[in-house]
Amino acid sequence: MLKIAALVSGGGTNLQAILDAMDSGIIKNAEISIVVSTNGHAYALKRAEIRGINTVVLAKKDFANNCDREKALLDILSQNNIELVVLCGCMMVLSPAFIEGWDKPIINVHPSLLPAHGGRGFYGLRVHEAVLAAGDAITGATVHFVDGGIDTGSIILQKEVAVKMGDTPEILQKRVMEQAEWIILPQAIAEISEKFGR
Repeated sequence: MLKIAALVSGGGTNLQAILDAMDSGIIKNAEISIVVSTNGHAYALKRAEIRGINTVVLAKKDFANNCDREKALLDILSQNNIELVVLCGCMMVLSPAFIEGWDKPIINVHPSLLPAHGGRGFYGLRVHEAVLAAGDAITGATVHFVDGGIDTGSIILQKEVAVKMGDTPEILQKRVMEQAEWIILPQAIAEISEKFGR
């Protein structure tokens, strides 16, 4: 079984999609060993607790600097023998030093068709606002490996979603989650677990 750490900050809908995919057999060779949140009030923690998954909170305010917080994260990953880190709407940007020091894969799901609408400042509703402002007819989601940049790692999977007349950022966000993110993130984990899992 491939041991996964899920990093979260909010509601945990992508985490739930992964858990549902494990229940349905889409993901066969992996388990979520720990959920790490940057927010002690994230509903994602409740989702993990319901499933009996260990949780840890690494709130920014509890550390003197980001280096100390990343060291704590590294210790957690090592102690739990983690083999894959999955960023599930996590608002903590991992530094190039952390990524270089962690020799196992890290993946992220981003709510656009990268490289469009990616990089610093593009997260949450801001991505969908940018899609609508650009007049794009198609958007979607991307699962990619995390490297030293922001949204610049090698693409694993992408899925297109139509932009419709009258869309608001909120409506578009929901459609992208339902029609793309919740589908391709579990698919990517399934592919990686078949390749690297035991």
